[in-house]
Amino acid sequence: MWLNYQHLQYFWVVARAPSLTAAARQLRLAPSTISTQIKTLEGVLGQPLFQRRGRKLVLTEHGRVVLAYADDIFALGEELIDAARNRLDPRHVHRFRVGISNNLPKLMAHHLMFAACRVEGYPVHLVCLTGKEDALVAQVIAHHLDIVLTDRSVGLVGEVGLESRVLGDCAVSLMATRKLAARYLSGFPQSLEGAPLLLPEPGASMRVLVEEYFHRLGLRPHVVAESGETELLKTFGQAGMGIFPVPSLVVAEVSAQCNVVELGRLDSAREQFHAVFHAGRANHPAIHAILAAAEEFPAASGFEIIE
Repeated sequence: MWLNYQHLQYFWVVARAPSLTAAARQLRLAPSTISTQIKTLEGVLGQPLFQRRGRKLVLTEHGRVVLAYADDIFALGEELIDAARNRLDPRHVHRFRVGISNNLPKLMAHHLMFAACRVEGYPVHLVCLTGKEDALVAQVIAHHLDIVLTDRSVGLVGEVGLESRVLGDCAVSLMATRKLAARYLSGFPQSLEGAPLLLPEPGASMRVLVEEYFHRLGLRPHVVAESGETELLKTFGQAGMGIFPVPSLVVAEVSAQCNVVELGRLDSAREQFHAVFHAGRANHPAIHAILAAAEEFPAASGFEIIE
């Protein structure tokens, strides 16, 4: 059975509108007509797209997935029209969709994204999406993203037609307020036995590195909080709740942002950074620029290229 893109457009407008009535005004159709067409679309897809909560229509889980596809479909449709009209126009802009893992240092992400936007003769409309690595990589597989930048390796990429490049690595630093750092500075790192520690969520690459480091030294800090949001950990650290880890390349940035200091560096704990994209696309202008920019990342930041 063929997908009716007119029905998909009705669904897309309703999903983005504040109400069915508002969507009907935008489409210049009766609400009953739109409801009928969406029901037909649901029949084709085999799943309900909306559920009613009071007087509101709320997307189902399946509806949210379909909406993500619809966003891409209609964005690509606009890009197609633009490309057809302006294919000889040097001002034509190319959409470049990037996934950035939650724990990737934003300083590094900015450096790499800036490079992608400076490719001569290839103007870019940058679309950035943040989230967890697995979900982002799934969107690369589905061609919803062009590349994912992450702080952890991704397994089995070759089996799904992806390529994973190690961009480089850097040491891990522990940071804290001046008052808290002064308490544990003498005798570092052995002084950290029982020290209050703020950690990323279980399974995060940074957490694994820090836990392995302490295990090697036979130290047992006291974990007072954990979170999958690095910004939340920084906020806790700024308030003096505990010591928290960051990639060494962002020490100056975090120090200025949160009014904290570097307590010490775990040089034997090296965090890697990766780029994941479809195999054979390393020469894509924007992807090539990102890979090249990683080689130019300031050595003073502690970032090292892995050959």
